[in-house]
Amino acid sequence: MRLSDSSDPSPVKKSIVSQLYTAAARHAGLTVLLAWRLSHCKQIGLLAITLPGFRHVSKVCRLSRLIQGNTSMMRISNFYYFVDESELLTVPDGWKEPPFTKEDNPRGLLEESSFATLFPKYREAYLKECWPLVEKALGEVHIKPSLDLIEGSMTVCTTKKTFDPYAIVRARDLIKLLARSVPFEQAVRILQDDTACDIIKIGTMVRSRERFVKRRQRLIGPKGSTLKALELLTNCYVMVQGNTVSALGPYSGLKEVRKVVLDTMKNIHPIYNIKTLMIKRELSKDPELRMQNWERFLPKFRHKNLAKRKEPKKKSVKKEYTPFPPPQPESKVDQELATGEFFLRESVKKRKKMEEIKVKQATALTKKQEERNKAFIPPKEKPLMKKTAKAPTEGKLDIEAIKDKVKKAKTKKLGAPPLNPAPPTSSATDKKKKKSNKAKSKG
Repeated sequence: MRLSDSSDPSPVKKSIVSQLYTAAARHAGLTVLLAWRLSHCKQIGLLAITLPGFRHVSKVCRLSRLIQGNTSMMRISNFYYFVDESELLTVPDGWKEPPFTKEDNPRGLLEESSFATLFPKYREAYLKECWPLVEKALGEVHIKPSLDLIEGSMTVCTTKKTFDPYAIVRARDLIKLLARSVPFEQAVRILQDDTACDIIKIGTMVRSRERFVKRRQRLIGPKGSTLKALELLTNCYVMVQGNTVSALGPYSGLKEVRKVVLDTMKNIHPIYNIKTLMIKRELSKDPELRMQNWERFLPKFRHKNLAKRKEPKKKSVKKEYTPFPPPQPESKVDQELATGEFFLRESVKKRKKMEEIKVKQATALTKKQEERNKAFIPPKEKPLMKKTAKAPTEGKLDIEAIKDKVKKAKTKKLGAPPLNPAPPTSSATDKKKKKSNKAKSKG
């Protein structure tokens, strides 16, 4: 164990050191380094524990529990730092880095720098309209732009009045964004200090064109809802155009946009990353969770391969292992000896071969002739379907009754009684005749 102390520590720090001494004495293999440094006229104590390997992480965690007070453990590479949270410096809200002025570089630049980029034909009309605005915006930082419509290129170069060396890089990014269909109102934001851009190439990430179009549409979402949610969470402007995705915004947001775009092209739905970003956004509002690990709050999504693996058509069955080699195949001489052909004359052998060839030719000719004759054989006609006899009705229709009904309908008028009473039916007259005949017979 090695201990280095360059200044007299406070009594609180002495107690921490003494506890580390006792804890490190119990656990062999740890090297404790205590270093004190001055920063902003304050004495900040950093206790760094270096590990020979990753096996002693549990020991370091036990050491951190032994230390009293408002301390926390940070890991950078293989170093574990115990830092007092009360002495940590925080960036105040609304703080911005002071802008780079001419006083910072009064002599200007030594050499002229220039960048050029090509643009597609369909952007020519838009660039012609907005080019005076581009010249005005770049003129404020003393950058000279030029538009070549014949060659189809945009060029930016520094002048003698240019004092900011990074202005030419921002101008280069501006013309790149304009070439990638980003509107001028958004692209001009790149000239601000706290804004950067990232052009992500996605054209070569997927082989199939249909699959590429589907995944690119998945990034945009229905009516652009997924892209809008990503813009709100990352504070970036995102433009999906052709084989590239252009992003414009703060550095932290650009990092998240790139991760979401690459994961989407790797067949990971953007809704998972958006959900993670929403959780991180809520966790960042809590000051108590600033020094803690957020992995326990973040969701863990697993890949679900629902599609079953395609089975091969021909399954190769492994034979049982035998230590003996397979039997040696018979040669042509052995086969001739077995059949007796070996002892025949050459003329007889030739005659046999010719006979076999003739038999094969004859069979082939007959097959070809049959195939040719198939075209002349008429196809079999389908037999005509016999008409099925209608099923007999249960009772015969009374034609006379139907005729009487038709006559009554003709005599009737709608909404009024019939003018002429209907004549008695034949059946009624027959009944009356029968009754009169019975009365006479009785009398």
